[in-house]
Amino acid sequence: MKHLFAILFVFAGFSVQAQDKPNIVMLISDDQSWTDYSFMGHEQIDTPHLDKLASESVVFRRGYVPTALCRPSLMTMITGLYASQHGVTGNDPSPAVYNQSPAANKAARAKLIANIDKVSTVPKLLGAEGYLSHQSGKWWEGNYKRGGFTHGMTRGFPQPGGRHGDDGLKIGREGLAPVLNFIDDAIEEDKPFFVWYATFMPHTPHTPPARLFEKYKAMGLDTYVAKYYAMCEWFDETCGEIVDHLDDKGVRENTLIVYVCDNGWIQQSGKRGYAPRSKQTPYEGGVRTPIMFSWPGTLKPADRKELVSSIDLVPTMLAAAGVKAPSNLPGLNLLPNMTQGKPIKRDTIFGESFAHDIANLDNHEDTMLFRWAIRGDWKLLLTYDGVVNRYKTTHPREEKRPQLFNLKDDPAEATNLAGKNPKVVKELAAALDDWYEVKQRKTIKVFTD
Repeated sequence: MKHLFAILFVFAGFSVQAQDKPNIVMLISDDQSWTDYSFMGHEQIDTPHLDKLASESVVFRRGYVPTALCRPSLMTMITGLYASQHGVTGNDPSPAVYNQSPAANKAARAKLIANIDKVSTVPKLLGAEGYLSHQSGKWWEGNYKRGGFTHGMTRGFPQPGGRHGDDGLKIGREGLAPVLNFIDDAIEEDKPFFVWYATFMPHTPHTPPARLFEKYKAMGLDTYVAKYYAMCEWFDETCGEIVDHLDDKGVRENTLIVYVCDNGWIQQSGKRGYAPRSKQTPYEGGVRTPIMFSWPGTLKPADRKELVSSIDLVPTMLAAAGVKAPSNLPGLNLLPNMTQGKPIKRDTIFGESFAHDIANLDNHEDTMLFRWAIRGDWKLLLTYDGVVNRYKTTHPREEKRPQLFNLKDDPAEATNLAGKNPKVVKELAAALDDWYEVKQRKTIKVFTD
């Protein structure tokens, strides 16, 4: 492939004119805390390959996903829409509501998956411009073709095991041949390609290679923690293998690599499962993630302090490919900021949390739990009375009043400063209302006292 680029800035946007469009590779971690990388400061977990990638990337250490649950988070990454826009707010239709019969359950799951047919996706939009695309790993929205991928691994519901990835979940844990072979084939066909590598790692089951588990166990760590740390390094190794393959094939400079995690995870010591205020929650342990973009020759490595969100990934990737983004995308194209080093013209990012199980497929507000906004060092959480079926202990909602934290002084979100800063609460609450249009205000209640 040739590597000649003419980069044109048009109005406030960014487009690429090229004889060869850039390849795009998404590396997506599954259930990993924003702290659990060497380049993010972890003193025990080794992530040499992602450290190297970070050194070659524009790194946003204050990256976020708007929803800390895998299915809605991944749907946001492929559509560029918030969960309340794309319609997939939880992982499953609520068993308490939709499991009256096998037929009812099947119909509910089919209705939820049908949301993918109503929205634009990155593979659909890139496919119209001649891209080949490959799905591997987590994928909840039926067969990979339903999302617009030309190639993939997931058979999808209603096939056996087709809930959230089936055959695709083998990637990484059982080698990378499907992804690497796809890259080879796309290069052979001289076609630009898009790779969705959403491996089921370091997600449970935590079954790392013995060599890695023994390494961390030798540090005197609890068995559960040692296994999780080993999974993080195993995932790192797979990312390194993909990046090395791009180098070996001579296409690295013509490839934009995007890194993100779907949601956080804090491993409990002494027992299985995640600690409070991590997975599924709107706290930093659930929604924060490093986000990075690597494109040698086009993006100069940099460490950026601004707030960014996974809603920014789709418009940025489309701009890199020279593809016009849908007009309804709420995120920003970050390329002008990354290429010119200018500050991002946005002072607030937003998020929303819903229950794991969707109690009403026609009204997502029935399971709304939180909305949140971050502006500078301030973070506001508003709590709602949405219905929780499973995972009640994950969402105790003991503090029903607005919660305000100063993330610089209190990154663990231990001290609620709402009572001492009513002006900040009022301003951020107003920003949330401007951002989120509540269509049926009578059905949704925010706790205020």
